[in-house]
Amino acid sequence: MADSFLFDIAHTILGKLGSLALQQFSMVFCVKNDLDKLQKTLLTIKDVLLDAEEQQAKNDELANWVEELKEVLYDADDSLDEIEVNGLRRQLLFRNIKGKVSGFFSSFNPVISRLKMAYKIKDIRARLDSIAADKAKFPLSVKVVNGPDLQRTRDPTCSWIQPSDVIGRNHEKDVMVRHLMQNNSNEENLSVISVVGIGGLGKTTLAKLVYNDEMIIKHFQLRIWLSVSQAFDRSKLAASIVSCATNKPCNESLTFNEVITCLQDSLRGKRFLLILDDVWNEDRPKWLEFRSWLCGGGGGSKVIVTTRNEYVASVMESTYTHKLNSLPDNDCLSLFVKWAFRDGQEKHHPNLVKIGEDIVKKCKGVPLAIRTLGCMLFMKTNERDWLSVRDNEIWLLEQKEDDILPALRLSYNQLPCYLKQCFAYCSMFPKGQDIASIMLIQLWMAQGLIQSCSENEELEDMGTRYVKELCSRSLLEEVEAYGSFITFKMHDLVHDLAVSVAQNERSVPYKNFGNSTEKMRHISLHNYSSIKNKLPVLKLKKIRTLFLPHAGSEKESTVAIGGVISRFKYLRVFDLSHSRLEEVPLSIGDLKHLRYLDLSGNDNIKSLPTTICRLQNLQTLRLVLCTQLLNIPRGIKYLISLRHLYITTRETSFLQKGIGCLTTLQSLSILRCENLTSLFEGAEKLINLRTLVIGDCPRLTSLPGGMKFLTALENLMIINCEELNFSDWQDFQGFTSLRSLMIGGLPRLSDLPQFACTNSNKLEFVRISTCPGIVDLRTWLENASSLRKLEIIGCPKLTSLPDILSCLSGLMVLKIDKCPELSRRCDKELGEDWSKISHVQEICLNVVKL
Repeated sequence: MADSFLFDIAHTILGKLGSLALQQFSMVFCVKNDLDKLQKTLLTIKDVLLDAEEQQAKNDELANWVEELKEVLYDADDSLDEIEVNGLRRQLLFRNIKGKVSGFFSSFNPVISRLKMAYKIKDIRARLDSIAADKAKFPLSVKVVNGPDLQRTRDPTCSWIQPSDVIGRNHEKDVMVRHLMQNNSNEENLSVISVVGIGGLGKTTLAKLVYNDEMIIKHFQLRIWLSVSQAFDRSKLAASIVSCATNKPCNESLTFNEVITCLQDSLRGKRFLLILDDVWNEDRPKWLEFRSWLCGGGGGSKVIVTTRNEYVASVMESTYTHKLNSLPDNDCLSLFVKWAFRDGQEKHHPNLVKIGEDIVKKCKGVPLAIRTLGCMLFMKTNERDWLSVRDNEIWLLEQKEDDILPALRLSYNQLPCYLKQCFAYCSMFPKGQDIASIMLIQLWMAQGLIQSCSENEELEDMGTRYVKELCSRSLLEEVEAYGSFITFKMHDLVHDLAVSVAQNERSVPYKNFGNSTEKMRHISLHNYSSIKNKLPVLKLKKIRTLFLPHAGSEKESTVAIGGVISRFKYLRVFDLSHSRLEEVPLSIGDLKHLRYLDLSGNDNIKSLPTTICRLQNLQTLRLVLCTQLLNIPRGIKYLISLRHLYITTRETSFLQKGIGCLTTLQSLSILRCENLTSLFEGAEKLINLRTLVIGDCPRLTSLPGGMKFLTALENLMIINCEELNFSDWQDFQGFTSLRSLMIGGLPRLSDLPQFACTNSNKLEFVRISTCPGIVDLRTWLENASSLRKLEIIGCPKLTSLPDILSCLSGLMVLKIDKCPELSRRCDKELGEDWSKISHVQEICLNVVKL
């Protein structure tokens, strides 16, 4: 389990104890004293929880104490959550004196419910007091929450390497050498080159190859190799540089200032190459001070930094960042054979080499993993040993300190406290699956893993920062990005890491389902048919996440889901996508803790029960590709916490007092609504709407006028709406917050609507696709001063670019495809429009990058 778990949940509970709903509840039902004691006890143990979780692996009694405490904290969190949702329901019950709302909550008796909760609070407080009293048995100390654990460092590296041991990195070495040899007259006295990649990919190996290259040895008068690791101790680094430069130990009696003077004297006038291997420092002032000590060297001096974090490369102001790629397949097998066999012995074991090919594929091009497994199998000729490795997940194999998972684990250990839980939750997805960042952020929100630091910052924005930080640390790999719509995936070995740190409390791969215990909280089942007979008898009463996609036949699904709902009352995430449901059970409204419900792809569902409108905690509702769904429930306006709605229905128009009343809505996607001719009035009430997606609605003719009041709108996507025109929008002055615009499949569009850019100084990304009527961009581009990425695809009548494009200095990426004449005019050699775009850093014409 992630070592920040207890601390995080304790922090969450303390936050809820200060809420208005809890304060009102405590006064009415005389439990204020219990809640105050609960808060006091939590505060006394909170700061030692990180130390407790770290020590429990070596102390069975402490492990049991942690386990008991965890159960109580879970129960406390569930109980406080129930009090809050009951408060929301009470608001709705008494909002209208005529009782029009009460039909949705006929089973809700606020007095009885609150009495039950009062007894639960007293019981939890007593249990927590008992557990807290045992804390004194253990020597626990206060831990710094977000500080790096400086004890968890890898062994120092050295510069020596045997080139024959390295396979498949010669091209990368040549690229690095070329950058190091560049010595332009206008070059700074010192420049930094970074090598970025996940642990085990070969960053240090590449740096060693470069460091020992003959051309590099001749070019630089002085070469220095330093292993940095987490502790960026500038004084020690300075002393080490002095020792390397003078070939003698730095005098320990020297003062700090004297050491810096010696450093500058030893570098003065010399062109040097400094390798800083395994850098984690994110403190820019520290680096800038350290860099200032190095600036006395000769012109063309270089620093190579190896790091797992792109942000570190940015902090160090790298002039070139080399993202290390996975090793090619052929090189992977050659490397594996080198470590698994004595020279030439592989010829005598073709059967093992064949198995080795499958093993290598599991390593996905990570040299450290390949070497680890090769060493593990060295001198083993029994085929069963090889098959055992092939058929097991790498995270289950016996690990040593220099193996791949410990190498990746170091990246995990370095994560700030708030990211560890988020990373562990990624283990819920199958290996190799592309994951939409939007969906992942919504799942994190549903589990309370995103904590807002400011009232002015939305949880979704913080979640986006989390995703970007995990990407920058090479724990997530970006696959594709369209504005704010980003998909990514996890390297298989990183996925193994997520599973290993999550252990059985976070997720259960379907093949291990039989080993589950009643303490499980998060379950992901992607092969439902293999466990359908076990599901009703499970003791997992307190799970919070249940992924059940593709859940069998129609009758089996409907019956089984009813059983799930009756047993699992604490669900916060329920994924039933593509599960062949014919109907959603009425009991769905009993899941009062539910935040995320995915029913997408259930094309047999014709209606939703009105009880779904009792889910006052619901934040995300996905109904995409429910192609037979006749309508949206009339009471959808009562989902007062709903932030994200994705729908497909057979309606021709939406109710006036339905979706348009969801003032908390942040994103709305209307997709595959084949009968829809108009949307809804009242759009002006969607004051928080930031993302609007309208796609594949062939009969939609116009957009509601109220959309003009969507001042918070940042992302707009309109695609494949053949009848849609914007004749009523010509006088509209524009969305002032718009950042991303994607328009496509709109044959009636002859010019981009002015709302796309007028009065918006924030628009950064535009994609125009399959709009055959567009002939000119001149007027529109005059207002695109902030544009950074422009894609034009399938617009054959657009034959030239306006002169104003040359003035868009911020434009970084231009992509033009399926526009024959426009592509010709933008050709680098002969194109008439080349001068207008020559300043753009990345240009792709017909998917060929220039």
